[in-house]
Amino acid sequence: MSGEKLNEDRHLDEDVQAEGHGSQYDEKSEPAGRPSTSDSMTSSTGSSSSVEYEPQFGRLQSRNTEVDLERQRTRMSHALSRTETQRLQHSMTVGESVKSRTSSKRALPPFGGGKPYPPDLPNREEFVVEFDGPDDPRYPQNWPLKTKLYISVILAFTSICSTFDSAIFSPSSRNVAEYFGVGLEVAVLSSTMYIIGYASGPLLWAPLSELSGRRPGIIIAMFGFAIFNTAVAVAKDIQTLMICRFFCGVFGSSPLAVVAAVFAELYDNQTRGVAIACFSSTVFLGPLLAPFIGGFINMSYLGWRWTAYIPAFMGYFAFVLNLFFLKETYPPVILIQKAAELRRCTKNWGIHAKQEEIEIDFRELIVKNFSRPLRLLFGEPLILAVTIYLSFIYGLLYCFLTAYTIVFQGEYGMSAGVSGLPLFGMVVGLFIAATFIIVSNKEYQRKLEKNGGVPIPEWRCPPVILGGALFAAGLFWFGWTGFSGTVHWIVPTLSGLFTGFGLLVIFIQLFNYLIDTYLMFAASAIAANTFCRSLVAAAFPLFSRQMFQNMGVQWASTLLGCVAACLVPIPMAFYFYGERLRMKSKFAPYSGAPAATEQERDGEGRFEEEEAEIRAQTVASGREVR
Repeated sequence: MSGEKLNEDRHLDEDVQAEGHGSQYDEKSEPAGRPSTSDSMTSSTGSSSSVEYEPQFGRLQSRNTEVDLERQRTRMSHALSRTETQRLQHSMTVGESVKSRTSSKRALPPFGGGKPYPPDLPNREEFVVEFDGPDDPRYPQNWPLKTKLYISVILAFTSICSTFDSAIFSPSSRNVAEYFGVGLEVAVLSSTMYIIGYASGPLLWAPLSELSGRRPGIIIAMFGFAIFNTAVAVAKDIQTLMICRFFCGVFGSSPLAVVAAVFAELYDNQTRGVAIACFSSTVFLGPLLAPFIGGFINMSYLGWRWTAYIPAFMGYFAFVLNLFFLKETYPPVILIQKAAELRRCTKNWGIHAKQEEIEIDFRELIVKNFSRPLRLLFGEPLILAVTIYLSFIYGLLYCFLTAYTIVFQGEYGMSAGVSGLPLFGMVVGLFIAATFIIVSNKEYQRKLEKNGGVPIPEWRCPPVILGGALFAAGLFWFGWTGFSGTVHWIVPTLSGLFTGFGLLVIFIQLFNYLIDTYLMFAASAIAANTFCRSLVAAAFPLFSRQMFQNMGVQWASTLLGCVAACLVPIPMAFYFYGERLRMKSKFAPYSGAPAATEQERDGEGRFEEEEAEIRAQTVASGREVR
């Protein structure tokens, strides 16, 4: 039976009982005191069906004929349409599980103490807590500004810890190679292993954040991040160092996968752009500040191990900040906390949040939910195109660490620490870009007001086009002024104004484009993007040195500049054709989506199989529908 037909039957039975023709138990076959399990078969919308199922004991009886049921279908069509949107949203969240919608095959255990089973809740939906309207002070977007700001500062520092660690170890590669007696290429793998961990971690942290909330994942991740950085600092062999660097990346990727979703929950459409701009700045600020710090540490008496100790100390501090000061922002988990408070105050233990109805099947959690970022990546053209662009941009960020070393150490004879200082040209470019985004956000707010507060993702595209053009120009500028060492060092340094501006504008606006398009699945969409771009970034350190040395700085930069120029048409295509693509999307909340059941079949890929499993378990447990 299809998911739509099964849902219709449940609502039809409810309507039938309302007219006095409802189903009832065969009392002769039902032991006294045995409770029904209708709640376990309630549809994912939370509508409580009056059709009661009794595993192994009772049979469903209906006084209606097939003709009566067919006559009811037309009358129920409007009720079905009202519930489809809610069904879709609940079924596509991380927690939705076949186990949540089925009852156990095993016999119910005794209630204990000689007590009979209590009666069912009269209407389960009345016991489900919700927010008290759009102005509910518990809703994150209604929190005081100072609360939002201190949470944002904590998360920004947490993100800097992670991205800082991704690059501070890079200047240590030569010293690590000498200490452990391995080749330079092997030592460079320490950076690659970290970024591979970056790619793997979001597949865990994003679904976990949508299941148990944003706060637990960040706290656990920062503790693990600090522990494994400590292990890197005391490593006795190269194998231990590589493995621990990988897990540093896994735990350090949590902020990249979760923080943007937190900002989407904290800030409304008018202020989200500025918040995401600040967060994205930290993603690039860490790798650009880390190399010169790591270079000076390696030149000092501290040695290369302190390039791991410092991120470890930062991680412990971030762990303490998040543990004691970070508030939960995920609305379903906030409702769980509200339900717990109401239960304590009222002693009514039936009060609960919708998220608490979810029962987790570990196998399904792995197969279905951890694969969602990958399904979004390869099933959504918008996410795939954005990911291709951002992967190239993010990969060049780590390519610059090698290129600047070759140019300013090789051509200009600077030391390891001083050669990292020209990266401040890109840092200044980042701040210019952040200022540009904050100023242009006023025009974005005016558009929002004219459109009734509904964001149009394509409004984010014009700045991306500008940033893409400047980014490509900056690559040509850097390559053709820094390849010989005869031009003053400030000239290739100033190219960072263009590349830094382009990096941040492209990253922020495409980030906002993903969030505006996939609000309900922001964490998973970002995880898909982070997974792919981190894999690309992991590969760049492996060939960047050889590419710039063999091709020459000017021609290697020209090649990269040409690729960057070829990617500029992507935001142009979004601007003109993005709305059409969103209308065909299975996950975009503002799309003209098909019916809910078709969405679930196509988007989730297993909706019909899950309903078939429900039917199979129904038959196996002795239930039969007449």
